[in-house]
Amino acid sequence: MSKKILVIGSSNTDMTIKSPRLPAPGETILGGTFVMGPGGKGANQAVAASRLGGDVTFICKVGRDMFGENAVKGYQKEGIDTSHTLYSDQASGTALILVDDSGENCIAVAPGANGDLSPADIDSVADVIKKADYLILQLEIPVESVLRAAKIAHEAGVYVILNPAPACKLPEEIFKYISLITPNQTESALMTGIEVKDEASRTKAIESFHKMGVKDVIVTLGSKGSLVCQGNEQIMVEALKVKAVDATAAGDTFCGAVCVALSEGKTLEEAARFATKASALTVQKMGAQSSIPYITDIK
Repeated sequence: MSKKILVIGSSNTDMTIKSPRLPAPGETILGGTFVMGPGGKGANQAVAASRLGGDVTFICKVGRDMFGENAVKGYQKEGIDTSHTLYSDQASGTALILVDDSGENCIAVAPGANGDLSPADIDSVADVIKKADYLILQLEIPVESVLRAAKIAHEAGVYVILNPAPACKLPEEIFKYISLITPNQTESALMTGIEVKDEASRTKAIESFHKMGVKDVIVTLGSKGSLVCQGNEQIMVEALKVKAVDATAAGDTFCGAVCVALSEGKTLEEAARFATKASALTVQKMGAQSSIPYITDIK
């Protein structure tokens, strides 16, 4: 029987205009191309976990508009259980992205309904959380809601994975509810106060997470790979050498892949190696969810 993966997090619609250069303040530029697609860290991780073979339920909050409606339909097409979707009177989350020919960009995000996902909403789906085997969380919804979900899951014996992005200051209490945390170097430094730059500093950062109450840690190191820490054991998992085109959703793919591998009984090291393959495929394509691979791609 497959283990149940629950993702609680953000759902956005990304609207991107590609043009020769970014406009100056007050300037209008013609001739750009427009692309619209699904995004949001929560949604990306749910899609990644589903495409890689996981039994996934995704709980997000969307507006009663075409963006929210289309997003939910998209998740359903991915084989994700959306029966517990929450709705807000606010507009669905959107991101407006301008990209020039050199790859430089500027982004404005309107969280909308994502920012309306409250602790009371989390309480309303507490039974769903308690029935999960794994819970994945990120930080594009209110921190107090992330804290509430982690606490409910922890008390029910659910394995809780926190991808602490986008980086922000977190309440100390949350760490004792986290089974696995997956920060990058910047996020790790923000939470521990220790800049990860060599083996000694990495060890200190890991020890800091353990002291906070986190059992397992994977620090992602970009092109250098990742550092997997379970108990006192530390293992470096090297990145695969590929030609990167777009790193969007690579971290989300990594997180979703780790969870799927763990749900299939893999060790944390094996899960990180599987996730490394998945994220290596992701960076070779443009876009967020459009770049996330399927399990057949990895095999």
